[in-house]
Amino acid sequence: MTLASRLAAVALASLLATGTAFAQTAAPAAKTDAATTTEKKAPKERSAESLECSKQADAKGLKGKERKKFRRECMKEAKAGTAAPAADKK
Repeated sequence: MTLASRLAAVALASLLATGTAFAQTAAPAAKTDAATTTEKKAPKERSAESLECSKQADAKGLKGKERKKFRRECMKEAKAGTAAPAADKK
């Protein structure tokens, strides 16, 4: 065997050994820690305006982008102090 072929064999063996060493990680433990922290967080309370806008969107049968647009406009009007609820806009 020549010197070059021996070096190539050693380099290949080193790569294989290094690959198995990096394959063992502690990622599953980190995932369980992240899962427990999200479970501990309490859901945010929704304001009366938010609930009312959602009820109006449900009554109109809005879904998806139309619902989001309606709720955004409704919330703007509610926060601005407008007495009238959001008008039918499309």
